[in-house]
Amino acid sequence: INVMATTEQDSTRYVSRLTRNTLALVLAGGRGSRLKQLTMWRAKPAVPFGGKFRIIDFPLSNCVNSGIRRVGIVTQYKAHSLIRHIQRGWGFMRGELGEFVELLPAQQRLETSWYEGTADAIYQNIDIIRSHSPEYVLILAGDHIYKMDYGTMLAAHVENGADITVGCIQVPLAQASAFGVMAVDEHDRITQFQEKPENPIPMPGSTDQALASMGIYVFNTEALIEELLRDAEDPGSKRDFGGDIIPGNIERRRVMAYPFREPDDDQRAYWRDVGTVDAFWEANLELIGVSPVLNLYDSSWPIWTYQEQDPPAKFVFDDDGRRGMAVDSMVAGGCIVSGSMVRHSLLFSSVHVHSYCNIEDSVIFPEVDIGRRCEIRKAVIDKGCVIPPDTRIGVDPEEDAQRFHVSEGGVVLVTPEMLNQKLHYAR
Repeated sequence: INVMATTEQDSTRYVSRLTRNTLALVLAGGRGSRLKQLTMWRAKPAVPFGGKFRIIDFPLSNCVNSGIRRVGIVTQYKAHSLIRHIQRGWGFMRGELGEFVELLPAQQRLETSWYEGTADAIYQNIDIIRSHSPEYVLILAGDHIYKMDYGTMLAAHVENGADITVGCIQVPLAQASAFGVMAVDEHDRITQFQEKPENPIPMPGSTDQALASMGIYVFNTEALIEELLRDAEDPGSKRDFGGDIIPGNIERRRVMAYPFREPDDDQRAYWRDVGTVDAFWEANLELIGVSPVLNLYDSSWPIWTYQEQDPPAKFVFDDDGRRGMAVDSMVAGGCIVSGSMVRHSLLFSSVHVHSYCNIEDSVIFPEVDIGRRCEIRKAVIDKGCVIPPDTRIGVDPEEDAQRFHVSEGGVVLVTPEMLNQKLHYAR
């Protein structure tokens, strides 16, 4: 491959050859316990996001839009709703062209245990990696929200002569202890990598910013397999990429950092770990802004998903005191707002808001039914909840704390179980 492309057409062909020779593996087996009861019946990547999507749709869309069409999804924790979503929404790949989205559940292929870490999850699927014979393996987290062209990262990986490339983003130093933090030299070669350090290293030229791992890795396939086999024989390893594989290779191999860029260089880099109730609520409501950083209306970089065949949203009644309307909000198909006010909120599909309600600063999941005269503020309402008439949520913190989960930031999380509604189905 000629790594010195001279024209835009040559560059496109060069990147397309790289993406065709790449297998993407999406780690989607985590529970995401910091999302509290939102992951009681589903894995974190299956949590609804943005009015019509699931979290995993974002890395999968990045793969498709980047030209990577050989994808394995590594699942484990309560994966039924995730598997069902993938089967319904991601079955458009053409197998006869070598395209696929393949599910890789924990099945004790090489060990007698379930996946014990991110590296172990890949290690237990080494035979599947070998069967596809990729030149490069792209490893992704299935629980982050962002748009990224992986083709440019692959091109940088090859041009840098790297064995391993780590996608990275700038984060405030005060928040960096939640990430893998790296130090780099003037050529972006990683010289030090610490997983969730107590005292993070500032990035070069800054005192208040750190270079944090996004959990995105490109490996030369043979290097990956060699290191996974080496790690499996280490009794002291925790079988983790950030804790073991990456730090252990800095001296042994050429490990490079790749600074994150948006598909459109004019946009600010957007990447969210929606791992807490507060972060999840905030990221959803950011989408409502006039010019949100994450633009879901960008036809050049669409987010793909499974879509129910819902009718358009409907707003009924236009009487004083009983007017169905939504202001500064996003409302998905199938919703009916009947004589109520929805303000600065996001409603997923098939939500029914009955009359005389006020909904504000809230994220309402699919198939929620909100009875008459309810007051709901700064809340996340889980799928299938039936909110009784005259319910007040987000109005009295003490009352909320007795019935629901209230986050550090004051977001009220409501699930069917908290309302004594035992749905017990994959959501």
